[in-house]
Amino acid sequence: MTAVEPGLAGPVYDEAAVDRTPPALSAPSVTRLVVDVDGIPMSVLLSEAEQPRGVIVALHGGAAISAYFDDPGRPRHSLLRLGTALGFTVIAVDRPGYGDSASHAADLTSAERRVDLVYAVVDRLLETRPQGAGVFLLGHSIGCELVLRMAGRPRGTDLLGVELAGTGRHHHPGIQELLQGRREAAAVPKSQGRALFDLLWTPSRLYPSEVIGGAGFASPTPGYEGEVAQTWKEEFAELAGAVRVPVHYTLSDHEQVWRTGPAALADIASLFTAAPRVCTDEFAESGHNLSVGLTAMAYHLRALSFVEECVLDRLTTRRAG
Repeated sequence: MTAVEPGLAGPVYDEAAVDRTPPALSAPSVTRLVVDVDGIPMSVLLSEAEQPRGVIVALHGGAAISAYFDDPGRPRHSLLRLGTALGFTVIAVDRPGYGDSASHAADLTSAERRVDLVYAVVDRLLETRPQGAGVFLLGHSIGCELVLRMAGRPRGTDLLGVELAGTGRHHHPGIQELLQGRREAAAVPKSQGRALFDLLWTPSRLYPSEVIGGAGFASPTPGYEGEVAQTWKEEFAELAGAVRVPVHYTLSDHEQVWRTGPAALADIASLFTAAPRVCTDEFAESGHNLSVGLTAMAYHLRALSFVEECVLDRLTTRRAG
């Protein structure tokens, strides 16, 4: 709410009211579950809508766990709570090698096995739960690799669509120099580790101070992820070309890991040669970690808007058939 006080030239803002959590975002509950898949415990966060319009499966990035999508201290920033308040069931999966499956990371080097595991978790959870118009995949950073592999499977054509954020094909110049130095060094100097940290959380004004560094969701990284990162730029094009559902791609305007700008967005869009629809978006006032920044709610609303469009497309197709 704003008010203009006598003698003042502009509005006076009630900052507490602006940052207050809407009641609808306090209502949805988030449950942590563990699903056993062939002896591997796969942990998830689940927020259920009673009669969902669809199901969103969210896959976090590197050095994080599923809590990246649900900051309990800031429910307005939570994808799970916002998604459920808008009528979607949201499943945030601890990717293979994270969460409860961390002790099995050495057995999860096969990309195909990781895809099988996540699909098995989703299938198990939806056996007794309504899924509305279908399943939508959302990935952040290196979690986009798993999203694209899942979408490229034959069963991927049944997906509503995919959202990719915090990834790319060409590194930002700053991190390119840093990564080259890490490859050439026998050990990673502490200064380089700090430099990488700064790139992931720059500029700091875009984040609540208490989440910088990943407080509440940071995690050790499984060993296989190093190889995924090294081959990603080459694999991105091949994986993207196999996607046959609508794609939404988001890049932060302050992204420090991947190149930004119209040319970068157009380059990514050109990779999805089989997708019926590709939308790209450079998101204002945001950094690499979109879902925990101060603009997290705005980003999630935009992503959820695309999910809703995919739901409507699916329902229209069914009615026409």
